[in-house]
Amino acid sequence: MQFTKLSMRRRTVLVFAMASLCFFAVIFRLGWLQFVKGNELQTKAESLRIREKPVAASRGDILDRNGNKLAVSITADSIAVSPPEIKADEQEDVAKFLSETLELDYDTVLKRISSGRSFEWIKRKVDFATSEKIQEKDFKGVSIIQETQRFYPEGQLAANVLGFAGIDNQGLDGIEVSLDDILKGKDGSTVAEYDAKSRQIPQAVHRYNSPVDGYNVSLTIDETIQYFCERELDLLMASENKPKGAVAVVMRPKTGEILAMASRPTYDPNNYGQYESVDFRNKAVVDSYEPGSTFKILVSAAAMEEGLVTPEERFYDPGYIKVGVEKIKCWRHYRPHGSQSFTEVVQNSCNPGFVEIGLRLEKKEKGLLYKYLRAFGIGSTTGIRLPGEAAGIMTKEENLRDINIATISIGQGIAVTPLQLVTAVSAVANGGVLMAPQVVREITDDDGNVITPFTPKEVRRVVSKQTADTMCEILETVVSKGTGRTGYVEGYRVGGKTGTAQKAGKGGYQDGKYVASFIGLAPVNNPELVILVAVDEPSGSATGGGAVAGPIFQKIMEDSLHYLGIPAQHTEGDVLPGVDNGKEDTVKQIIVPDVVNLPQADAEEAIRIAGLAPTVEGSGSVVVKQTPAGFSNVSLGTKVVLRLGDAVEGQDGSVTVPDLTGKRLHEAADLLAAMGLTMQSEGSGLVTEQDPIPGTKVKSGTAVKIIFEEENAGAAVVGP
Repeated sequence: MQFTKLSMRRRTVLVFAMASLCFFAVIFRLGWLQFVKGNELQTKAESLRIREKPVAASRGDILDRNGNKLAVSITADSIAVSPPEIKADEQEDVAKFLSETLELDYDTVLKRISSGRSFEWIKRKVDFATSEKIQEKDFKGVSIIQETQRFYPEGQLAANVLGFAGIDNQGLDGIEVSLDDILKGKDGSTVAEYDAKSRQIPQAVHRYNSPVDGYNVSLTIDETIQYFCERELDLLMASENKPKGAVAVVMRPKTGEILAMASRPTYDPNNYGQYESVDFRNKAVVDSYEPGSTFKILVSAAAMEEGLVTPEERFYDPGYIKVGVEKIKCWRHYRPHGSQSFTEVVQNSCNPGFVEIGLRLEKKEKGLLYKYLRAFGIGSTTGIRLPGEAAGIMTKEENLRDINIATISIGQGIAVTPLQLVTAVSAVANGGVLMAPQVVREITDDDGNVITPFTPKEVRRVVSKQTADTMCEILETVVSKGTGRTGYVEGYRVGGKTGTAQKAGKGGYQDGKYVASFIGLAPVNNPELVILVAVDEPSGSATGGGAVAGPIFQKIMEDSLHYLGIPAQHTEGDVLPGVDNGKEDTVKQIIVPDVVNLPQADAEEAIRIAGLAPTVEGSGSVVVKQTPAGFSNVSLGTKVVLRLGDAVEGQDGSVTVPDLTGKRLHEAADLLAAMGLTMQSEGSGLVTEQDPIPGTKVKSGTAVKIIFEEENAGAAVVGP
């Protein structure tokens, strides 16, 4: 009996202990769930009960200066699912239908449908027909959400400036990315509470967060002038001179506003995924190039501002200039310019003259040339509201030698962006003040209220108004008398400068690869526009700036002046400054170089630089006859037939001394013998000097004194 009571007592204690253990386990579990896992479980419960769907903000429009829409937001349907609303036994059927209709991978779609999350995108921004097909099926848990999508009404127009926006309406290039924070706005959402059977609970949590649409951005770009630029670049890309690339920039010099900025190659931002990354480059802003003779405008203005040269000062061009042991040839070394005023140096784009004034600047004050170039904005970014702007390339000042100063003075050995150059030349056009270039005119809301205005910004005065005005008048003579005749616009006073720069590559400058350019302004007495056209690696027979870029500049300038309503200053029959009788045909025609008695290579180079097309016939050491004859007036691109043979004597028994620069002893000897001339030589290596100079008429049998020096890199010949 006692044993039985003891057993009962033990059992009672054991049961009580087990019950207590279970009780404390439950308490511990409740505490664990409440305090340790509480937040996590609450979040999971809310994710199943409370569902949030996005409401996209409308991205702001991008407009041109006249209110024409260049980029807008349109409605697009996107397909999404709410996995908790789709029954387990229906998931495979829904995944199969959506994957086939939307052309997506089945496993990927099924994984999203069965994820358990409250919201999953299946495919964004589908076409209307596809959206309608899904809507007709009416699957529970599958929804069609209206989003906004970027659309560019003008297709390729200004694409390299505008850029494009991605699937989430985020800016990815151009203005779209640089002003993304202003354009994108802020997305909203809808929030609702559902029960276990995915039914919306009435009078439970239900909230609508309104989206905030982005602001509109008005650009300084003028859609019409932009069209003029792109039309001409398209014609160029389709011509026999089809280049690697091209760029055109139009600026209003008084304010710094960019009226047009076009690049080739380009793309359609509505279908940007079909293009290569190279097509997206805004060459005017991100690419640097050696500007060649167009750069001489800045060097000239600096020298005149310092009183180191006057328009009337005389220079002498023997066809080259020596800087230390280096020799820089004039582009027209085969027929040296001889004695000329500084105005004529600019007209002729004579390299030796510009080398001399560049060295004068450095002689007056070390670093003076760089001081002016930096004042013109060369070597630094402009701060324009476009992505990827390059600063250009300048040799470190402490590393500059005379040969560097010389080459920089003719636009080689230094690299600029098209935007930098057009901004710098605009400082000459507007009276000497550097203006900050701008592409954004104002930011407005949907009601047209101006949120942020952009006003013209003066950076600094670079040269005096007198210097700037004088430089503009000199540039007018370049168009009326000099190398820039192809830029003439009938009825208007136009100034400009051509440029033909060899492209640098591995091991030096590349034969046959040039950047041909033309920069100009009009009207000269009150410039309203500055236009730059630069053509990268033109092909075909003509590669010079006047031949390739000049006609494009002329057409853009002519159409833009008429479009802006700028009245013509002259009518037919008026005598224009520096133009023979004001006749358009006189200005637009090309004077054929006289290349008789020149070696074939020199003759062909001279014809091409003039903007004409050489054709060679026969065999021999020199050109014995040319058609049309030298000094004839012909149209741009005319074919010039060069017949080869032995040297011919003039009526007075004279022959023309050839250019022997860069030739070796046996080459010079053979050429002089073919010309009926003899040779006196000094040194060894390559010809660096000769007397008489190239182009001189001498009697047959005359001895030509030649100096040879050991081979060195030298400097490139820069075209007009």
